Amino acid sequence: MNPKSFLALGAVILALVAPPLAVGEDAPFVGWSALLPGLSLPYDPTSPDDCIAGRSQCVDKTIREMTRRLDPLAASCDHNAIFALTYLRVTQEYRRTIAGPFFDDTQFVNYEDTLFAHYYFGALDAWTAERIADVPPAWRIAFDAAATHEVSASGDLLLGINAHVQRDLPLVLYSIGLVAADGSSRKPDHDRVDIILNRVMDDVLAEIGRRFDPSINDTNLPTSLDDAALFQLVAGWRENAWRNAEALAAAPTPEARDLVVAQIETAAATEARAIVASTAYPPLSSGSGPRDAYCAIHHDDP
Repeated sequence: MNPKSFLALGAVILALVAPPLAVGEDAPFVGWSALLPGLSLPYDPTSPDDCIAGRSQCVDKTIREMTRRLDPLAASCDHNAIFALTYLRVTQEYRRTIAGPFFDDTQFVNYEDTLFAHYYFGALDAWTAERIADVPPAWRIAFDAAATHEVSASGDLLLGINAHVQRDLPLVLYSIGLVAADGSSRKPDHDRVDIILNRVMDDVLAEIGRRFDPSINDTNLPTSLDDAALFQLVAGWRENAWRNAEALAAAPTPEARDLVVAQIETAAATEARAIVASTAYPPLSSGSGPRDAYCAIHHDDP
């Protein structure tokens, strides 16, 4: 299918699913996660659509959407709030960073940022709507652990990052392409995101501890996280995601590519189960009770 056909299909989808907008409202988010990796709306820096063109205004829309989703999760002390808060803070730091020179191709990375977010939105929406078959296995494990209050705040955070980075990211990278139009690799810009992640880790963990679960910063507990160790773990997962995207791109046949996708799904789900096993509340403990009681009082602390 050529790019014009992709854009035409995207316009049809928008026309079918988008309700009328009041003046000043954001355009609706396209359910890209349901269309990928088999189909994506292609990057076009000349498009009038801010997201397809990769303009910073689309990052602003993503931040508003993330905030809209986080607020009720935080207010209800939903354990999914841990990852939602983290993802929002990372995206806000990303937005501050692109106000100046940083990436080689900022518009393209903006496009990737939006597409990437929609994988998370799509998985969460499918879970919320009880369309469990549409939820990828790694996300299913993460959302189930949050719903059953099975793991610590560290566990909820790691489960969300694992599903989004180890499962979603290689599919996103493959779908948008690893090489620019001039033949240069997009890997340098991919690696620069690690700098942004390193900037926010300590502040995010502090905020999680302040609002949701102070034990995340308690170095005397096995469920605590160190910001440096967390960054190194995530950086390693991001490197692995790039390599898996390369494997997808190098697959000689659709069948071979399907096998790589299956391996990505399996590896992310296996990692998720290991995270649950290592961060679950001990059987004879009070479980998430203290955490939930603390959150009920402090969830909106600045």
